[in-house]
Amino acid sequence: MSIRLAAVNDIDILCGHDLHISKTELKNLVELNRIYIAEENGEFIGWLRYNLFWDNTPFMNMLYVFEEYRGNGIGRQLVEHWEKQMTLLGYDTVMTSTASDEYAQHFYMKLGYKVIGGFFPKGDPYEVILSKYL
Repeated sequence: MSIRLAAVNDIDILCGHDLHISKTELKNLVELNRIYIAEENGEFIGWLRYNLFWDNTPFMNMLYVFEEYRGNGIGRQLVEHWEKQMTLLGYDTVMTSTASDEYAQHFYMKLGYKVIGGFFPKGDPYEVILSKYL
């Protein structure tokens, strides 16, 4: 498994799988080097994308590994790679969030993230905000 920054030629495949963001915004994030791609033997198997919360704290907006590749540590490797890159960029804290009815909160806690708050989006379950000091 390898991890690399997304490139412009990845935008179409990302658009086909990441339905939570516009193609224009994906292009912006690729240009800002804010999307990491996981590959197995050259095949796209997942991605992590982030932005900046309060314009100064890396916030992981999406971590996705295709179902057939889950349970093999790929999500953990993507997060750890991202955290190392954020440290190299001079950040000392990262954040993410997940719905309280999803398993992801437990995954993040195993990686050292702590719950720091949350909110109720209209019509959705409680959204848990997590943070980690690097």
